[in-house]
Amino acid sequence: MTDTKSPPDKRVVLPVDPARRTEIDKQRVPMSADDTVMTWPHLLSIEFLAAGMMSIFLLLMGLFINAPLEELANSNVTPAVAKAPWYFLGLQELLAYFHPTVAGVLTPLLVLVGAALIPYVDRGNLTATRPSERKTAVILFTLFCALGLTLTFVGIFFRGPGYSFVIPYLPFFENTSPGLHFSL
Repeated sequence: MTDTKSPPDKRVVLPVDPARRTEIDKQRVPMSADDTVMTWPHLLSIEFLAAGMMSIFLLLMGLFINAPLEELANSNVTPAVAKAPWYFLGLQELLAYFHPTVAGVLTPLLVLVGAALIPYVDRGNLTATRPSERKTAVILFTLFCALGLTLTFVGIFFRGPGYSFVIPYLPFFENTSPGLHFSL
């Protein structure tokens, strides 16, 4: 017995009956060997070059641009109430209204559990794959995001010195100028 190897068959894309075409069939593009670009070295060498250039740029910025640091600590002067970074301002805003246990533990826990339960609340169409078919989940997620953004927005723009509530661009003391009261 001799093994005779037949030449490998070329990939042939047969036409699809127009009545049975799906979205995937409409998007399918025939591929040839000329269209293939290997990840290594083409893509990874470009990404490595970009990462190296960004690292050099950040190093030079760190060397030549001074960071806006505050003065040295003075135990005789009490600093103003510090604001949290922007991603925690929503929680800091809740702390102004509620007990720390409610604002710092229960509310984030309820938000995380609520976000995890969204897929189980929206049980109308189990085979839905598009957001337009999952309206309840989209509305709940949008409400969670809007609440978080509102609290962050109020914490950034409507809190002045001493964490007092202020209106932007209106003077809140007689000797101060109007404007936004936060540092970038």
